[in-house]
Order: sequence, then structure tokens, then C-alpha cells
Amino acid sequence: MTTGPAREFIPVHVAVLTVSDTRTVETDTSGRLAVDRLTEAGHRVIRRAIVRDDREDIRAALQGFIDDPEVEVVITTGGTGVTPRDVTPEALAPLVTKPIPGFGELFRWLSFAEIGTSTIQSRAEAALCGTTYVFLLPGSTGAVRTAFDKILLQQLDHRHRPCNFVKLLPRIRGERPG
Repeated sequence: MTTGPAREFIPVHVAVLTVSDTRTVETDTSGRLAVDRLTEAGHRVIRRAIVRDDREDIRAALQGFIDDPEVEVVITTGGTGVTPRDVTPEALAPLVTKPIPGFGELFRWLSFAEIGTSTIQSRAEAALCGTTYVFLLPGSTGAVRTAFDKILLQQLDHRHRPCNFVKLLPRIRGERPG
């Protein structure tokens, strides 16, 4: 890790979307873990929703978060597997401005150490949609924990060097660096 002048923590505004036909706010352990990890890190979870495993419902929820000028990051849990009901990546696809393939690649590489070859069943991915980052995570709490503890908490921390997603937000929005 590169050193340099200290940077201040910059909280981001996040929406958490759970994709499930069966979970409620009370039983949504993966969504709760995402909210907990984000708030413990100092970020602000400003929206949270649960939608059923339906491509149009998922896309509408994602589009609403992407269009919301307060939301900078969207984290989803669920719907990234290979069964017919797993359609979160397909719901996101038309909304993508720039794919971020390294996220899914790194997630599966890290998951391999935990679950072996079963990691190939994950279609976790990330993308920039307009000026909003979107991360699609599997629905298991173990997968959410891996994504946060080994990737997202660092990449959503402005202090992380040599680079991170938060540092790029002003440029993505077309703002002049301050």
C-alpha cells in the first residue's frame, strides 16, 4: 500500500436491495449484514428495500436507486446464482454504463479459498450505472461477509491507497477535484 498525506474518511450514501421471494426485513440476514458493515464503517444507508426474484421488479428498484441523486452506491444481495429465478445480473445489464469485471473476478478468487469450486456458480458483479456504483452480491451471509471484509470496505474507503472507488466519484460526476 502506498503512503502519503493522510486522507479523511468520506462516508458514501448507500442503498441496499435484497432480492428474494421469501425474506422479510426481519429474516433478511444478508441485507442486515450489509447494512451493519456499512454503518459500522461510517457510511450512510439511506435506502433499503426487498424485491421478489423478478427481472422487471429488480430492474425498477435498481433504476429508482440509480436515478436518486442522493444514492452513490447500491449493494444488492441475492439473485446471482444459476437457477431460473436468479436474474439480478440480467435485470442490471441494460442499466450498465461501464462494467467493473475485476470485482466479480476478485470475489470468486477470494471465495475459492472458502468454498472451493462452488464459487463458479456465483455471478457476482459490479458496474457503474451513470454516476452510481452497483455491486451484485450473492444472497448468503458468508458471501456478503467476504465481499465486504475483503473488497468493499477497502474500496469504499477514501483513505485506501493507492486507489479506491470513493476517490473517483467527483470525476465520475464531472466535478472538478477539490
